[in-house]
Amino acid sequence: MAAEKNDPVKIFVTGVNGHIGNNIVRDLLENGYAVKGSVRSLSDPKKVDHVRKHAIDLNCENRLELVEGDILDADPWSELLRGCDSLFHTATIYSNTDDGQLIIETAIRGTVHLLTAAKEAGIKRVIYTSSIAAVGNTPKGREKTEADWQTDRFSPYTIAKTDSEKRAWQLAEKLELDLRVINPGAVLGGNFIQPTPSVEFFPEIINGKIPMAPKIPIPIVHVKDVAIAHRRAFEVDEAEGRFILAPHKNLTFADLCKTTRKLYPESKATKIAIPRVMMPLVIFFDWVSGMKSGKRMMTRKRAKSLFKGDSNLSSDKATRILGIKWESLESCITDSVEQFKIISK
Repeated sequence: MAAEKNDPVKIFVTGVNGHIGNNIVRDLLENGYAVKGSVRSLSDPKKVDHVRKHAIDLNCENRLELVEGDILDADPWSELLRGCDSLFHTATIYSNTDDGQLIIETAIRGTVHLLTAAKEAGIKRVIYTSSIAAVGNTPKGREKTEADWQTDRFSPYTIAKTDSEKRAWQLAEKLELDLRVINPGAVLGGNFIQPTPSVEFFPEIINGKIPMAPKIPIPIVHVKDVAIAHRRAFEVDEAEGRFILAPHKNLTFADLCKTTRKLYPESKATKIAIPRVMMPLVIFFDWVSGMKSGKRMMTRKRAKSLFKGDSNLSSDKATRILGIKWESLESCITDSVEQFKIISK
């Protein structure tokens, strides 16, 4: 049953401990919503303390409820969702190095469990967090839109995001759900506890551990804008389909390093870009590093797929329909760097 007339609208958010999830919580609370959020463990301070702090800071602890749930389990979700007005499904494993099968299985099974539970709980409108990994970066030289789909299957994460989003659309049609999908680029910005692959390289950039930067395409968006886009996708009745969030486009990782150096001239961020012909060296050193750590960041297959395309994606639909006024690239970078200073204390 939805909220009573005088009650705030209640949104259920999965994965509220994550970078996107906890920023969604803050944005919803700031805009008068009640939030019921799920984490895998309520006893882990790293999963709950920073989320609860948003409600404490905003003096609205009565509008935030945290519950425990694993999206790989089907059982508890319909009951947990009951009484909520919408589901924002953000929970997934965002990693390029973890168990590939687990990444894929979590994304797909979680999608099936949560969307099925939403139908059972009487929720009609669902906001689903996908990624530009499901949109793709090809063909090169043409602006990619919401009509494009990823065709390469170069990493478990790419497979997971593409297949799980397609599954979500199939389920939405079958279950008659009003599904709206958010496809963010590389999400930068603050309010993270566990750095994601989109931001984890900043300490290495600042400390000069990346002497030369590869020209890998990287479209960028601020996490605040990602949070706002989720809320607006729920609020705007005319919103439908997918929404690409990649306002800072036609950029590469080398451009990101150069801009970081401009913003932090005292840092050791490199201004030197690696010529593409030298990428085999990057792959080789990653292989050597992977022999020690057991994790590979840049395989030959991944590099080939990334360089096949570019970061030219259109965010026009989100600008026009959701009314997003995008944070600057400089804000994306400085908020990320400053957050590392906070969590390193």
